[in-house]
Amino acid sequence: MSTLTVRKARERRHKRVRGKVFGTAERPRLVVFRSNRGIEAQLVDDLEGRTLAGASWLQLKKSFKGNKSAQAAEVGKELATRAKDAGIETVVFDRGGYLYHGRVKALADAAREGGLKF
Repeated sequence: MSTLTVRKARERRHKRVRGKVFGTAERPRLVVFRSNRGIEAQLVDDLEGRTLAGASWLQLKKSFKGNKSAQAAEVGKELATRAKDAGIETVVFDRGGYLYHGRVKALADAAREGGLKF
């Protein structure tokens, strides 16, 4: 019997979540990707297969100081402002197989504070 690696287990959870979560143009899917160094999020229309808005830790100002949870919160705020510019108010949250905890939760809370509803 083979054991799952952490990455394979996350991919398996992500596939399971993706079977239930679907984004449209009116209510896109908010996808989260978390790496060891940063976090990224984007709004995806699954009907058309295109990204409507996105934000990444790489786009933060170089003067930004803070831990990775603060970094995730800043990305969430930035994504919320870009969603407002694109005319998007409600989204479906796709945590990407990650636990809803720590950086993923910080990003989601900041996006909610920025005006996104999910």
